Amino acid sequence: MSRISLAHAFRRHPVLFPAGLAALLAISSIVVGNLMIRQSASSRVHDSLDDLPHRPAGLVLGCSHKLANGRTNLYFRYRVEAAAAVFHAGKVDYLIVSGDNHREGYDEPTDMRRALIAAGVPDDRIYRDYAGFRTLDSVVRVGKVFGQKDVTVISQRFHNERAIFIARKHGIDAIGFNARDVAAIGGLRTRMREYLARFKTVLDIRMLNTGPKFLGPRVALGQTPPT
Repeated sequence: MSRISLAHAFRRHPVLFPAGLAALLAISSIVVGNLMIRQSASSRVHDSLDDLPHRPAGLVLGCSHKLANGRTNLYFRYRVEAAAAVFHAGKVDYLIVSGDNHREGYDEPTDMRRALIAAGVPDDRIYRDYAGFRTLDSVVRVGKVFGQKDVTVISQRFHNERAIFIARKHGIDAIGFNARDVAAIGGLRTRMREYLARFKTVLDIRMLNTGPKFLGPRVALGQTPPT
């Protein structure tokens, strides 16, 4: 569209200019937020167990184990497989499974714990964090509640990058181990949501100083019995 055509359009529809400017700013903010998070974590995520340093604890980020249609959630399956592999390779001593437990009958941490035990992880090496309502809560709580300042985050790469960005802003030295990702078609909706989640994360960290919904008493891994 030419300058004259644009000017004519704006004169006829004056609302177009502020609406267009707002859309441009929104898109730019989302793109910038995505780049900030990716760059912050670019050298701190690992695909190979051989390259993964040892950390006292692994933080497994939760999700539902079933989809709305009743099928297995592959994000859940692959995260559990990755967490079990990290533990069995001796790369962490404990696993903290952090997720949502906001309503009766929905319990991400317990579902993860059950799956990890089935994968051969001893139950006394698995701690449940029931207040991981969002990634920010899980990451901040791993430091403030579970006392971990050096942690391996275990999820898909896109999720690990966002968690590491949050961790670094809260004084936690986090690295990530990347679980297998979900095929493009199956994971398209999740990837689209991730762009918005990254924008929100940058706002939370840089402007809003958002904290977790709940904290609570300290839990010492290996001293406080898992619940």
